[in-house]
Amino acid sequence: MLLGAIGLLLGLLLGILGGGGSILTVPALVYGAGIAPKPAIAMSLAVVGVTSAVGSVWQWRRGKLQSRVALLFGLSAMAGALVGARLAVLLRGDVQLLLLAMVMVAAAVGMLRGSGAPAGAEQRLAAPPRTMLLGTTGVVVGIMTGIVGIGGGFLIVPALTLLAGLPMADAVGTSLVIIAMNSAAGFVGTAGHVAVPWQATAVVIVGAIVGIAAGTRIGGRLSATQLQRGFAVFLLGVAAFVVYANRALLTGGPPDGSRATARVAVSATITA
Repeated sequence: MLLGAIGLLLGLLLGILGGGGSILTVPALVYGAGIAPKPAIAMSLAVVGVTSAVGSVWQWRRGKLQSRVALLFGLSAMAGALVGARLAVLLRGDVQLLLLAMVMVAAAVGMLRGSGAPAGAEQRLAAPPRTMLLGTTGVVVGIMTGIVGIGGGFLIVPALTLLAGLPMADAVGTSLVIIAMNSAAGFVGTAGHVAVPWQATAVVIVGAIVGIAAGTRIGGRLSATQLQRGFAVFLLGVAAFVVYANRALLTGGPPDGSRATARVAVSATITA
């Protein structure tokens, strides 16, 4: 029940924000379902990848998917995700969670600073996409995906608007394809080093697929400015919680001191 609710919320956020759900997945699995950080990261990559793939089909049918941009960014991100997954083996789980919080804060600040775009910005298409910058950004996003288990939508969406000149609605739709590609590569690189709880993962995926259908419809009714500001506030809130939950690491406490590690057995019982 709990895991299904987490999946439903994930799907709603993916449908509305493109990548918002992927940011929430790891903290929700760790602090909500009591799963240890590293298995939670592997689960997140599987859940976000499958759900984003389903959502991208709906976005394509709505005409909100730019396939050429998705392919360029997605292939670069996949390469980076494989590298990031290898680097993640060297890091403790709580360190990965704090890195996730830091990236979320940086992304939120960037989006809040850019939220005052001109009224016609949503309809604007910039000149030719900046191919080199898109590819480089894709690699960076992929590395972060492999390390902290997120699809990277919170970086992909602004990159698509700024570097590819896509309107916000198209950027959200296109980001789902890229997230699916990115997450698939990250999962391949991560799964070999972590025991994946497949039954729990399947429950979250089912809930997320249900949620993304509603989220896609809700997102289509919101303006670009509302999406951007809401996305940024959401990121800051989740980042603050993750830092608080891992404050022992910052103050010299024991490794992996979150309550999540102690509740893994409870989570396994719930999902059995």
